[in-house]
Amino acid sequence: MPALRITPREFQLVLLRRMADYHPELVEQARRVLGATVSEQREVNAHWQRMQRSRSYRGALPALRGFLGEPLAQEQRRIGDLTCHITRWKLPLWPDLLFEALTGPGGVMLTEQLVRDPAAAKPRLETIDDLTPWSCVIGDVERAFASVRHRDGSAPSRWTMDFTAPDGAGTPVAVTAEFVWGLLQTARTAAGSEPR
Repeated sequence: MPALRITPREFQLVLLRRMADYHPELVEQARRVLGATVSEQREVNAHWQRMQRSRSYRGALPALRGFLGEPLAQEQRRIGDLTCHITRWKLPLWPDLLFEALTGPGGVMLTEQLVRDPAAAKPRLETIDDLTPWSCVIGDVERAFASVRHRDGSAPSRWTMDFTAPDGAGTPVAVTAEFVWGLLQTARTAAGSEPR
């Protein structure tokens, strides 16, 4: 049996693995698009974990370049006192998004997440009913709603945001949204309800 190799297809399976805790039905649909089985996804994820713990692991950004090939875009951005480097790749499962790696001085990985492709149309986010699973990324929510507060999630690939958004009647309500790899998974009001 040939050695498992991480290509963009396998990398997408790794991203989907973390999302399965929230929406297994969406992950199942995406896995079918990639032509992968549940057992293949498990095997890929186990290989990914072993690789990251290996002494020969080349570091996050060099590894991403090896898995995903030449990036679509690269740029530098000043964030506070730091000059950071942004590298982005296209992934077929999410045509309107890009996978972005943000590295700081010395190549330290700061964030890895899906972001909106600047060339793609932005989603309409006006009320909490628009906050459906996989409909938007962190930056979309930041642009649409005021007073966003960020919190670390329960794992490195997860992120939580608190903000206020109008409900269907236009009444402002407190919302907590959870993201995996930057993609919205859930949005709940203080009462515990989710958009339909």
